Amino acid sequence: MIKKHIPNTITCLNLAAGCVAIILAFQGQLQSAALFILAAAGFDFLDGMAARLLKAYSPMGKELDSLSDVVSFGVAPAMLLFTSIKSGALSTGASEAWAWMVLLLPVASALRLAKFNLDERQTTVFLGLPTPANGLFWAFTAGFGLDQWLTAPLHPAYFLPVILLLAGLMVSEVPMFSLKIKHLKAKENRPIYLFLLGCLPLILLLGWSGLAACIAWYILLALIVSASWKLS
Repeated sequence: MIKKHIPNTITCLNLAAGCVAIILAFQGQLQSAALFILAAAGFDFLDGMAARLLKAYSPMGKELDSLSDVVSFGVAPAMLLFTSIKSGALSTGASEAWAWMVLLLPVASALRLAKFNLDERQTTVFLGLPTPANGLFWAFTAGFGLDQWLTAPLHPAYFLPVILLLAGLMVSEVPMFSLKIKHLKAKENRPIYLFLLGCLPLILLLGWSGLAACIAWYILLALIVSASWKLS
């Protein structure tokens, strides 16, 4: 039946958007590249929704989704950041070799997704930072954030601790709440509602670059929620 192919078609659009983002990143069109990564995130959300509504689950779809996510949220944002760091290195007199540290991001993304496919515990709570969150953070940090937040180019060394942090979180066992809302009860969805409330002023104040700040807010809130779970 045609409907069983709909989720995989949407997943392929995710992959295609990630590939376009990579091309744009190497052309120096960082903002356009970031928007295509955002489009990939939209397709990533829609393919799961379509699979649930149509009950069109398949082992192939699961693997295709992970492969697409490695490209769109691992490789694409890393290449966007690579271009941004190389440009900043030229302006600050730093070595362009710093840009190669971005390769930690697609490697960690691949490890995280391979683990996710084998881990049956991650149904309602993620263990480790989801790859789309990583991808959107770097896309809108390099594509929009740095130009608006800084008045001078940033030395590449400042990126290394953040890259190590996000790469480490992706392969970690830290519980991080899912943004899937199955019902509207406030108690069970409190972290999601807090996250959305925090995102609103960030986007209003910072515009597109506010999306990177929203991911930082998600990570902070998830760590707080995780700590509260351990204490309870």
